[in-house]
Amino acid sequence: MSLDQRPILIAGGGIGGFAAALALAKQGFKIQVFEQAPEIGEIGAGIQLGPNAFHAFDALGVGEIARSKAVYTDYMVMHDALDEYQVGKIPTDAEFRKRFGNPYAVIHRADIHGSLVKGANKIGDLEIITDCKIESVIQDENQVTIIDQHGQRYVGQALIGSDGVKSVVRETFVGDPALVTGHVVYRAVVSKSEFPEDLKWNAASIWVGPNCHLVHYPLRGGEEYNVVVTFHSRHQEQWGVTDGSKEEVLSYFEGICPKARQLIELPKSWKRWATADRDPIFQWSFGRVTLLGDAAHPTTQYMAQGACMALEDAVTLGEALRACNNNIQQAFDLYQKARVSRTARIVLSSREMGKLYHAHGVQRLVRNDLWRGRSAARFYDAMEWLYGWNVGNCLDAAQNFQGSAA
Repeated sequence: MSLDQRPILIAGGGIGGFAAALALAKQGFKIQVFEQAPEIGEIGAGIQLGPNAFHAFDALGVGEIARSKAVYTDYMVMHDALDEYQVGKIPTDAEFRKRFGNPYAVIHRADIHGSLVKGANKIGDLEIITDCKIESVIQDENQVTIIDQHGQRYVGQALIGSDGVKSVVRETFVGDPALVTGHVVYRAVVSKSEFPEDLKWNAASIWVGPNCHLVHYPLRGGEEYNVVVTFHSRHQEQWGVTDGSKEEVLSYFEGICPKARQLIELPKSWKRWATADRDPIFQWSFGRVTLLGDAAHPTTQYMAQGACMALEDAVTLGEALRACNNNIQQAFDLYQKARVSRTARIVLSSREMGKLYHAHGVQRLVRNDLWRGRSAARFYDAMEWLYGWNVGNCLDAAQNFQGSAA
């Protein structure tokens, strides 16, 4: 099949958007990426990368770039934030890498994003259009048109909606409500020199407490530390990002042990996220339009898999196009079938993990007993469904897809 020379339009210039741009570039497509911000970049702080994310980086051809920016942890660990009890510890050592074929690491969001942008610019016919807020989407049998805030029209052979949790593309074709959780996340980055010596662990670390938790891990060669705190808000929240207040954070963490409490005293400034997700859906491909990343399956942060799922989406989309000889509508359908169940499992599992983290009373005691005495091998068995994903099996789930509204 001769390749259509019209561009594929990508709404959103974040991690998902540029991962998609890379995957499409590898298939020979011309690409236009549309970003509403005045320049390309990433806000936020650190994120965690499972082996599945590194499998995706490798498939996209930026594995070495991403690896050079990452910090490789020795373990993942959970402590009770009230009494410092170690709930569970999972080694991410050589045995972990042998089992899953790739490491566990932590990285700054901007470093992932930069790796993808560099890769897309290097290998693809790519145009980036900034300061472009998409306001409407029109499609017919042959093409898709997007219209921005200035009335400018852009026409392509297809559209990838990777425009995030408040996706205009999803609103156009699905129109389902966001489910505001009432959980608020504060994120900050602290320099190594200011970080407590007794918490300088080379680990993805979480302290779980009643209706709250705290996370910390090293970034950028250990020169910085990511600090994240989450709590159940007393107020009616609206989905969005604002500047945070140390006074608000302090008011939610009374009773936390002194060792963990150090974390909330550290940052000089915070960013505040009021979180939401959406219920999983069967359909996110509509003719020549499909969704990707948070636009397709927005999730809470408790599985630490949001960016990883966007990377997997992009790889799977590229593989679906390859399998369908670049037939857009066939590929979009195959991609959707391959991804719906897995990403829905992430959304639903994340909700349940949040309940586990924030348990109180007797439920807290049950949580603290869940993994007592569990070996590393048993932890790895439980993680196989998540970390065992790779480019070779990314389309397998489509063979058994039985989606319906029932």
